[in-house]
Amino acid sequence: MEGVFPQVVFRFLGIPVRDTVVSTWVMMVLIVGAAALIGRRRPMALEMLVDFLIDTVSGVMGRPAEFYLPLLGTLAIFIAVANTIGIVPIVVTPTRDINTPLALALVVFFSVHYFGIRAKGLVGYFKDMASPVFMLPLEIVGQLSRTLSLTLRLFGNVISTELIVAVIFALVPLIVPLPLVAFSMLTGVLQAYIFTVLATVYIGAGLEASEQRSKEERSR
Repeated sequence: MEGVFPQVVFRFLGIPVRDTVVSTWVMMVLIVGAAALIGRRRPMALEMLVDFLIDTVSGVMGRPAEFYLPLLGTLAIFIAVANTIGIVPIVVTPTRDINTPLALALVVFFSVHYFGIRAKGLVGYFKDMASPVFMLPLEIVGQLSRTLSLTLRLFGNVISTELIVAVIFALVPLIVPLPLVAFSMLTGVLQAYIFTVLATVYIGAGLEASEQRSKEERSR
């Protein structure tokens, strides 16, 4: 059961490096290599993936998604692969380490503000957050709570699935656990989809708030 949780593999300048970090490095090399190989031999497959991501993000956000696709598409692919790469021998699932979901959630947190400031400007964006001024503390709490929610949702689903599969493998180590492995892969892809959709919703909500404020100011 200890193998389900992150383990320190080695230390670099006194800093412990866990197996989930090593798996992340391996996974990044595999993603880049696979993208280069597929792009060279099956470019239509990459185009279909990009079109699917654009349609999904555009449908959720309600606007053209090409500008936001590098971030949201990368999140979707990274999380989907990270959640399912644990089926490869020796390699572990990076998202079973809570630091990985937390880092991804922080990327979303800062991206929401980046896109909001880009659309409205620094002064206008923070003016919207503090309008009326007594709403600013609630807005800050809401921003932090949804970051925590993204972290715990992804981490909780991944670690619980891995624990269930580990227990079943310990009890019935042959053919019976195989459907659970397939279920684990399906859950991993589903969690990647949910995380990406929520990130899209948060970014879209920030943009809509800025646009609504601009319309109100022009109508005065």
